[in-house]
Amino acid sequence: MKVSIGIPCFNAARWIHQAIGSALAQSDVEPEVIVVDDGSTDGSAEIARSFGDKIQLIAGEHRGANHARNLALHKATGEWMQFLDADDYLEPGKAAIQLRHAGNDADVIYSPVWIETWTPTGSSRERSATSPDADLPTQWIRWHIPQTGGALWRRESLLRIGGWKEGQPCCQEHELYLRAIKARLRFAFAPAPGAVYRVWSEETLCRKDPPGVTKVRTALLDEMLAWLGERATTAHRRETGRQCFEMARTLARFDFPAAITYHSERKARGLIHAAGPAAPFLYRIAYRLLGFAAAEKIARSAR
Repeated sequence: MKVSIGIPCFNAARWIHQAIGSALAQSDVEPEVIVVDDGSTDGSAEIARSFGDKIQLIAGEHRGANHARNLALHKATGEWMQFLDADDYLEPGKAAIQLRHAGNDADVIYSPVWIETWTPTGSSRERSATSPDADLPTQWIRWHIPQTGGALWRRESLLRIGGWKEGQPCCQEHELYLRAIKARLRFAFAPAPGAVYRVWSEETLCRKDPPGVTKVRTALLDEMLAWLGERATTAHRRETGRQCFEMARTLARFDFPAAITYHSERKARGLIHAAGPAAPFLYRIAYRLLGFAAAEKIARSAR
């Protein structure tokens, strides 16, 4: 079976050779590798060209990752579509293993990913939390539906919902997953991780601007609850509240007054739930007795 693999690339000369090589090495499928160079200035396009006619290369001006992904999507001819960021890579059997787990009715096949964290002293790997341990909206609310490389998309289904949203500043795959859920695309889970998400820089879209991510992610959470409407359960709202609480705590490290306002607004809507890793035992005591602002000040002084 042909699987089209779209690789958007912007100034990824350090990694792009491995990404392309891992796409070409997909076993038991016919890989169609489409690299879209998004206006790189670091030699990435030249590295891609070194693969010759093993790949298709599209080079253009810098217009963002989602524009590049859509170019690959419209160029692709495979029944299934795999997206791979240029600083990530795939294990050889990734696509084939997922296809073996999917029924003929699946539109999206998703799996955990390996998270490979790079530091000056080396790298480490852990498996993402992705699992079908809750209904699909809850998985999405928890951000447990995987990073870009963890999914396979039926190409026609992805085209039907409009592809990637160009101009989406962050949370790009989660915005797409939300539209797929709302369009009632059929999701299938394959338990084996086969994509590797490399964390090596603080300058990625979702890491360099936590306040911006909070704004975008909160809007997406509200969109999910609005779509669920009367079908939204107490568990959906509680899990949304936990995510908002975590974002309030993250925001407090960058803009304390904005975090206070955010927490107050979310709490007024019943969408704050102090639980999970962001609410350790001693913090919860201070939070319940003194409130969010005081608990954050105590936590800050204890660091």
